[in-house]
Amino acid sequence: MILTSLIDGNRETRELEDGAYLIGRAENCRICFPFPDVSERHAILTVRDGRALLEDLHSANGTFVNGERIDSACRLDGSMVVQIGSGMFRVSESAPEAVDEEAAEPEDVPENTPGDAPDETADPLRNLRRNVQTQIQMELLKRMDMKKLTVQGVDREGLEENARDRIRQIIDEVVANGRLPHGIDPIRLEEDVFNEAMRLGPLEELLADDSVSEIMVNGPEKVYVERNGKLLLSDCQFADDASVMAVIERIVSPLGRRIDESQPYVDARLSDGSRVNAIIAPLALSGPTVTIRKFARKALTPVDFIRYGTWTKGAAEFMRLCVVLRKNVIVAGGTGSGKTTLLNLLSGFIPPAERIVTVEDAAELRLQQPHVVRLEARPPNIEGKGAVPIRDLVKNCLRMRPDRIIVGECRGGEALDMLQAMNTGHDGSLTTVHANSPRDVISRLETMVLMSGMELPSRAIREQIASAVDIIIHESRMSDGSRKVTSITEVTGLEGSQIVMQEIFAFKQSGVDGNGKIIGEMKPTGSVPTWIDQLKSRGIEFDMGVFSE
Repeated sequence: MILTSLIDGNRETRELEDGAYLIGRAENCRICFPFPDVSERHAILTVRDGRALLEDLHSANGTFVNGERIDSACRLDGSMVVQIGSGMFRVSESAPEAVDEEAAEPEDVPENTPGDAPDETADPLRNLRRNVQTQIQMELLKRMDMKKLTVQGVDREGLEENARDRIRQIIDEVVANGRLPHGIDPIRLEEDVFNEAMRLGPLEELLADDSVSEIMVNGPEKVYVERNGKLLLSDCQFADDASVMAVIERIVSPLGRRIDESQPYVDARLSDGSRVNAIIAPLALSGPTVTIRKFARKALTPVDFIRYGTWTKGAAEFMRLCVVLRKNVIVAGGTGSGKTTLLNLLSGFIPPAERIVTVEDAAELRLQQPHVVRLEARPPNIEGKGAVPIRDLVKNCLRMRPDRIIVGECRGGEALDMLQAMNTGHDGSLTTVHANSPRDVISRLETMVLMSGMELPSRAIREQIASAVDIIIHESRMSDGSRKVTSITEVTGLEGSQIVMQEIFAFKQSGVDGNGKIIGEMKPTGSVPTWIDQLKSRGIEFDMGVFSE
């Protein structure tokens, strides 16, 4: 067996024969750690037949293996780091590269794939750092009287400044006393403790990473991210379920929402509009689960959509024309296909002089116009009362003199009120619907109208839809992770009992390249919108060539 120890930054390697090795600060100890926080007879290491067994001898400050204090004999393997006072060691069958934390170059770090577990040996100080962080957080709670500061009227910014000063003071004391283990960066430690105490803990780093579009917390130890449309397992971890719960509470509390055993799931948002869903026990069996769909810091433009291949210049010009002419538009697609992002983009075509009222379950839209009124639905309180659903807000916004109504998503009875608004002078309205194709949008709208409780005949519902809806844009998330507008379809009317539609633009896939990337292009079908004659009466010039095949 090989013993690799780290004392005052110096690494030593020695071979261990079978036998018992006393560990402590006394000179007669076979493994000597000359530190004041190490007992004279601190622990004993027994090596026999290629196995190593460590036992604490009722020391004052304890013996830690991978950051956890041991109370009984512990069998060691090559991946375990033992912390005794300010010293560390590891026992393995062969000499390891190093005990202290070594930062690998980015190109040397293999990319995790779904299903891979984080490599603990790549960061042997992970659990030790977590243990130190927990102790500093406990000390911070002792020194900060949050209740007193709140009563004194200290705002959020003042609380954060106070917390950062206390954390820095505690870490300085630990460093001055020589109790900070070697290999732990005090600056990084300060930031980690601050994020855990005042912000969203380990998620802060992922939220700041612009390459991450979605964060999925599956319990404290598995945090997946989406990069470039692909799911990857990150090295971010929480200490335990309580740490994840603390982050969830920190998100939902400012919004007046709650999550507990009686209401074990919740929809919320971050301050930047990112969408959050959380679900906890007893419904979530793998631990508290959080899904965060991030919004880009910079609002996407039509040019960005063209560059990413989401749509073409001709399609962008046509959609701008539809919004300017006050056509009612429905954006459809599956979960994660980019409907809300596209709705944000379309809203940018609305003239700045118009009054816009938005209705959402959780406020996510970020409109740039100066005259915007934002309404957000309210969940029931702890007594199950006081809920204000989207449907009531849609009815109310009709009395607010809107030029445009934008509903973040129709998913229930509010679809009927939205259709009626589109049919009663509120042209140019926008909304999104979950559907797999433009034709499925019609079926979904019919179903949602029936969910309103109004027993309307099928033909009456279809007449409402045919009269209200002008354009359906369908967006899909492709197999390579990219999002593309796959169809722009006009609703032309009702023939008999069937709604008639014609496709104006369609995405045609031609193949897949060697990297699995979808090859294809959005092209016009040759059909021309039935209302194109309105352009002449409005004095609008438009290149009809965009409709040519």
